[in-house]
Order: sequence, then C-alpha cells, then structure tokens
Amino acid sequence: MYEIINQISRWAIPVMLLVIPLAAFIKRVPVFETFVEGAEAGFATAVKTIPYLTAMLVAVSIFRASGAMELVASWLAPALNLLGVPADIIPHAVMRPLSGGAALGIATELIKTHGPDSFIGRLVSTMQGSSDTTFYVLTLYFGSVGIKKYRYAIISGLTADFTTLVASIVICKVMF
Repeated sequence: MYEIINQISRWAIPVMLLVIPLAAFIKRVPVFETFVEGAEAGFATAVKTIPYLTAMLVAVSIFRASGAMELVASWLAPALNLLGVPADIIPHAVMRPLSGGAALGIATELIKTHGPDSFIGRLVSTMQGSSDTTFYVLTLYFGSVGIKKYRYAIISGLTADFTTLVASIVICKVMF
C-alpha cells in the first residue's frame, strides 16, 4: 500500500501538468492566453493586498515587541496550569490567530526545546495544523475584496480558534 501511495504521489503533478493543458487544447481553449489573463488578475490581486498585509505584519510586530504577548500569556497561565496544560504553549495559542509565520516560529522553538514526541511538541503540532490565522484572513482577504464591516466574522473566527485550542488539548491528552 505504501508503494502505491508513493507512486501516485510521484506522478500526480506531472500527470496533471500534462492532462490539463491537453484537455484545454482538445476543447480549443487558448491555453497560453488564458494563463496570461489569470496571471494578470493574480498580480492585480497581489498588488491590491499589499497594504493590508503590511498593516497586519506591522501590527503583529508591535504586539510582540511591546510585550503584550507575554502579558496575555501570564494572565492565561494559571488557568491552563489548573487544567494540567503546560503554559509553554500559550505564546503559540495567542499568536496563531494573528500570524501563521510567527506561530510556526514559536512551534519550531517549542519542538526544538521539548522534542517532537513530547506532549508539548505533539500539542503545538496539532494546534498548528488544525487552526487558521483569523486576523490575517480577515485583514488580507476581506480587505482585498473591500469588505469593511466584518460583522460576526471576528467572533466566529476567534470562537473557532478557541475551539481548536480546547479540542487539541483534549485530543492530545487522550491520545498521548
């Protein structure tokens, strides 16, 4: 079974790179022109999102440099300690809704310190893989299409992030 999956993985992308243009050619779709139009639209979207991305990165940098993350972590530590959850994961839990790159950096540090097979390593890996960057998504994607009123999106996103944190803790406690 492993060998079959390995072969499928090895050939999936080359086959797609052959089949998609071939199907377009058969249907008489102007492949190159269509690709260039898509690339142009993608570039326009990228240029449009740069101000939102810059604002988000600056806000995350200010949040970390100001010591606010450590302050939030110190507030949450007693509650998590009562539940038997290591306080070391708090910076990751706080940073994950803000920045995927920063959260990945924190996860990498935790895994290097505690090991990938430790409870903390498994917990932070589960959290990293099962949540998204709420504020990044809201700022970049909503901003790029001109949505100004987020309504319940922030509440929904943060509720999902909290649910992910709780579910990750429960699953890792049960499984490991």
